[in-house]
Amino acid sequence: MLGLMQNWPLTVDRILDHAKTWHDDREVVSRSVEGPIVRTTYAQLHERAKRISNALLALGVRPGDRVATLAWNTGRHMEAWYGIMGIGAVCHTLNPRLFADQLCYIINHAEDRIIFVDLSFVPTLKEHRAQMPTVQQFVVMTDREHMAGVDLPGALCFEDLVEQHAPDATWGGFDENTACGLCYTSGTTGNPKGVLYSHRSNFLHTLVTLQTDVMGLSGRDVILPVVPMFHANAWGIAFSAPAVGAKLVMPGPKMDGASIHELLESEGVTFSAAVPTVWQMLLQHLRATNGKLTTLKRVVIGGSAVPEAIMRGFRDEYGVDVTHAWGMTETSPLGTQATPTHKIAALPYEEQLKFRLKQGRAPAGVELKLTDDEGARLPHDGTTFGRLKVRGPFIVREYFKGEGGDILDPEGFFDTGDVATIDEHGFMQITDRAKDVIKSGGEWISSIEIENIAVGHPKAELAAVIGVAHPKWDERPLLLVKLKPGETATREEFLAYLEGKIAKWWTPDDVVFVDEIPLGATGKIDKKVIRQRYQDYVLPGVKAAE
Repeated sequence: MLGLMQNWPLTVDRILDHAKTWHDDREVVSRSVEGPIVRTTYAQLHERAKRISNALLALGVRPGDRVATLAWNTGRHMEAWYGIMGIGAVCHTLNPRLFADQLCYIINHAEDRIIFVDLSFVPTLKEHRAQMPTVQQFVVMTDREHMAGVDLPGALCFEDLVEQHAPDATWGGFDENTACGLCYTSGTTGNPKGVLYSHRSNFLHTLVTLQTDVMGLSGRDVILPVVPMFHANAWGIAFSAPAVGAKLVMPGPKMDGASIHELLESEGVTFSAAVPTVWQMLLQHLRATNGKLTTLKRVVIGGSAVPEAIMRGFRDEYGVDVTHAWGMTETSPLGTQATPTHKIAALPYEEQLKFRLKQGRAPAGVELKLTDDEGARLPHDGTTFGRLKVRGPFIVREYFKGEGGDILDPEGFFDTGDVATIDEHGFMQITDRAKDVIKSGGEWISSIEIENIAVGHPKAELAAVIGVAHPKWDERPLLLVKLKPGETATREEFLAYLEGKIAKWWTPDDVVFVDEIPLGATGKIDKKVIRQRYQDYVLPGVKAAE
């Protein structure tokens, strides 16, 4: 027997329809690529997105066609998103921080027909135009005045398209399992792989993020998604904010500490989300300028582990609650969030901290398990390390075009590539990427845990740990530290700082001070590059033994 409820396809166009109907005058504020602050509303965004839909239909775009965006977080980018998705085409977000050859590979693999591009990235597309044979048209996301200086043959002007087409496009009317968005992994091993979201998966992910124990967003919030829209849908905020009618503040291309602080204060932001490096920059700016945070209440940090120093800094100095989250492109992206349970919330904050610093617990809609290399389940005792696997209705089932083959285990779980523990309260903690874990004398050492402690040193700006070859122990940890401007430090100083905070045998065999720690396209420390740089590094103890 089937239920007797209405069959209401979960397509994301309904989210913006809802925002237009019930939150029509709620603002979407953007720091534009051209410079000025631009203000629009959900009602205006809805109308302009429909005009873009008609422009795409006139250009021959049909359901299933891939239409790419190479753009910052702005209202125009939102208009392009919904304009593409509303007619059943696939919005393919391109990451401008990728190398040009990776970008061209992704565009060709996706077979993008049209690319919406911000002024910032026009030179890249022009330079590599010949390497994008599937692309038939570029749309520059600017107005006629700034279009005059654009050197991209045949490109169309976004504002001209909005002006020339009517706002009467028909949205939806297709199956909720229709492809909606395409986002490629960062390609840390091999070529990037495409994750193809459906309307249903994005809609369900939106409902999950709105849970109080997840992002807990409401129409009273003012949200600043510093996390880019090309990072798995800005962690879903591009859908969840209009779903509740929250005011959106889009940072555009300026994401330095001073620019972010200006928007937080001038727009009355209450909630924000970004990777740790962004919040590290903001903290440094606030401390250097004696800045205040008068409206910001909550911050979600993900992308990589949150150092304790950041969490304490925001809470103790500015009264801002930081919640740790974990996810990946393949999980839409939110997988867990470290919101305290009722038992943990009853503890003193110092005791809560060890749970808050973990990646968190799964919301309804996400299932986790740990296994050994043979696939046998491991206990959730908080100490047993295992491969982290995940499943759910917004978790990847297969990569675009079947890349990578069968990626699910016999129970339908996806192997995240992370090594983790899960404790008795359900809190998961990433101990490393499987390829980053340091294997020393048959035991595992967590590079992430050492990094998080080392970056708490008052002189440290960034820290990274890799394993380097050792004749006896196979690998030993090497700590790389980028100091804050004007600071000097010694190897012994940092080793002493780690003492008592980690197991003695985890202590790095050496400390190297560097001018730069490379970050990947998603703002994470790029261990692959660091390992290449230090592949021939010889530890001091090993030198002495030779």
